[in-house]
Amino acid sequence: MAALQSLRPAVGGIVRNPILVVVAALFAVAQLPNLLVPPSMPVLSLAVSIGLFGVFVLGLPFAQGGFLGMSDEAVTGHTRLGTFLRVGKEHYVPLLLGYLVLLALNFAFGFLAFFGAMAVVLGGAYTAAESTAAGSAMSMGTGPTAGTGGVAAGASGFGADPTILAAAAIVGLGLLLVYFLVTFFVQFYAHAVVLDGTDLVAGFRRSASLVRHNVVSALGYTIVLFVGGTIFGGVAALSSSIAAVAFGGGMADGNPAAELLPALSPAVAAVGLVVYLVVVGVMGAFYGTYSVAFYRSLSGSA
Repeated sequence: MAALQSLRPAVGGIVRNPILVVVAALFAVAQLPNLLVPPSMPVLSLAVSIGLFGVFVLGLPFAQGGFLGMSDEAVTGHTRLGTFLRVGKEHYVPLLLGYLVLLALNFAFGFLAFFGAMAVVLGGAYTAAESTAAGSAMSMGTGPTAGTGGVAAGASGFGADPTILAAAAIVGLGLLLVYFLVTFFVQFYAHAVVLDGTDLVAGFRRSASLVRHNVVSALGYTIVLFVGGTIFGGVAALSSSIAAVAFGGGMADGNPAAELLPALSPAVAAVGLVVYLVVVGVMGAFYGTYSVAFYRSLSGSA
């Protein structure tokens, strides 16, 4: 299976080119201001988050292109930082447009999910209010079935209609499935743009075609990334929490992680920060080389 066969060249590329780990770790460094801002300063936290969001929207496509270019060289030999700058600049515009398309897709599905949840809540509240009113009328003898039957009717009215909940669940699962299918099929558009030199539309088509003809392999690839991301992501989350508790103000500033972690010395916090950067660097480097090796395998140019 291509998903397993791509592991060896991916790991080999990282061993030959540890600079990939350093470059990937720089992405984590860029996120540190948001991580270390104390929760007791919500205005500053919001300002930092908005600023970093803008930086990532404009800068991530450049970094994505450059990193894929470096990973492509690393899989078959050695790479250098100059490749990052050259490839990132060369493919910046189509990758920026592609990133904006996927960002709009995420906003669209988030919008639908939010208003879908609001519709369920409001529908449930309306049903509860209507049932309560009917129950009150019955208990006062003004309804068609006065007396004790009214109490039961009013008590059973709280909550959304099961039919509404079932319909909302089906629609929600359907939207979630559509979202995952779309992202699953277009996940290699950037590889097509950078490695094959396609334009954006052709990159989306190229990705969808490769995945469609290699569904089982693509699923295996996704599972490998999911398992690896879960393991290393857990380590990264723990180490970042340690650093955030020490440098971000701890329990006094309302950091939830501080309630689960004891008082930390600066040395321990520094170790946690280093571990976080190293783990994120290794994760990023592995994704770069593994995704490139897998894409090359599917496209027949491995």
